[in-house]
Amino acid sequence: MSPTPLPPTPPALPDVTLSLAEILGRGALAIVSYAALGVILLIIGFYVIDLVIPGKLSRLIKEERNPNATLLTGSGLAAVGLIVAASIWSSGGALHEGLLATLVFGLVGIAVQTVAMVAFDKVAGISVRELVTETELQPGARLLAVTHLAIGLITAVAVV
Repeated sequence: MSPTPLPPTPPALPDVTLSLAEILGRGALAIVSYAALGVILLIIGFYVIDLVIPGKLSRLIKEERNPNATLLTGSGLAAVGLIVAASIWSSGGALHEGLLATLVFGLVGIAVQTVAMVAFDKVAGISVRELVTETELQPGARLLAVTHLAIGLITAVAVV
């Protein structure tokens, strides 16, 4: 019986070592890129929330100092932040592919979050339109804010 031949030895990989400056530069580029994309997605999220909540959010918050609009917007943006963070976390190592995945998952997450917010508001029977006309913080706004955060967390975990 003849011995089994060994498979050919693969060629040696070149020794690629990166300098500390290259590692830090690439890391800094990734941080800046993901942060910029995250801010863009938050801005998109703000305008989507602005479409869902009756009235002009910047006016309701800045001029009228409406606590209900502020709480609902803040919880919606925190939920979007959770989704974007989960998108970045799950994006993998390659920068270009990671940014694209973060963009797609972030936009899909914002859409899902928005639909879920509107659906829950309807099911719960709490009118956001009425809440944002109130000048004092309402229990319904607190409930919807916590719910929006929970929906954002659920959506974020779905991304991961």
